[in-house]
Amino acid sequence: MSSLLTNTSAMVALSTLRNINNDLADTQNRISTGMRVSDASDNAAYWSIATTMRSDNNALSAVEDALGLGAATVDVAFTAMDSAVDVVDQIKSKLVAATKDGVDKSKIQSDISELQSQLETIAKSATFNGENWLAQDTTTANIATTPPVDNPNRDVVGGFTRDNNGNASLQNIAIDTSNVILFDYNAVTDSSEATASVNSGILTGDMMMTAATGIKALADAAVGGTADFTNLTGTATPAAAGGELSFLNLDISNLTGSDNDKAILEAVIQVVDAKLQTMTDSATSLGSAKSRIDMQTEFVKNLSDAVDRGVGQLVDADMNAESTRLQALQTQQQLGIQALSIANSGSQNILSLFR
Repeated sequence: MSSLLTNTSAMVALSTLRNINNDLADTQNRISTGMRVSDASDNAAYWSIATTMRSDNNALSAVEDALGLGAATVDVAFTAMDSAVDVVDQIKSKLVAATKDGVDKSKIQSDISELQSQLETIAKSATFNGENWLAQDTTTANIATTPPVDNPNRDVVGGFTRDNNGNASLQNIAIDTSNVILFDYNAVTDSSEATASVNSGILTGDMMMTAATGIKALADAAVGGTADFTNLTGTATPAAAGGELSFLNLDISNLTGSDNDKAILEAVIQVVDAKLQTMTDSATSLGSAKSRIDMQTEFVKNLSDAVDRGVGQLVDADMNAESTRLQALQTQQQLGIQALSIANSGSQNILSLFR
């Protein structure tokens, strides 16, 4: 039946052309944006996952920056510790040279004093972004219960995770710097042993009265009794006053060639050598921390790339497929227009019936 009021063929052609135009608009949008899921209306589930993962990836980028900051801090501390080890090694060599008979110990002490000052400068200069691991303040009001002014337990942000419930959390790399402190601004006196310090740094800690490894114990054992420390000086005179003697205030200029003073000098060399070994171990710890941070940094980079790939699998458009689809839809559009034109021409054909 031919009708002037209802053109069924035109309605079908128009509906088909409308659907083709909608598909063509979607394809053109995917090509222009490069995404097949650009908002929640395209695919709510994939859009939600992609949005969350992009946010987490931004957090991973911040973690990577934090790791870079931590790596730089460790690197500065490691470089300074390595330099300090070289200086202590020089001091040890000069102390060995001082054991020779007839050597002017005051001149050797002049060199040692300069090296001691250099050690202090190295420790205090090992600062990055206001943080110094080698020069800290370990003062506590009560050694047993009060934390130090500078907390030796440092954290470097190492990761960002999200559990099955969607709860986000940060993962930290804990670094204990208590064994790498060279200079302590305020050494604390141990209440149980008034002549020894605790947590007072490798260079500022007591060398004199430290158990069986201190200068006094070693010298006493060497002389087979009680050594006379009158000629071993520093900030305090250890023998008479029971005062402390640190690496940085050690002074051998008044030591003589007597058997007593030779035993003391040999004890000093042994303690300095122990300090050198301690510093070497500290440098090793810093190197290990730096290695771990470098590994974590590489992992975070790879993880971030993996997240990007995963999000891409969910929301990125396949440009090869979209290009092919575009060509097909453009052809369908042209055919749809032709079909609509043919359907509309049917009404014109009715006029011929009335001629």
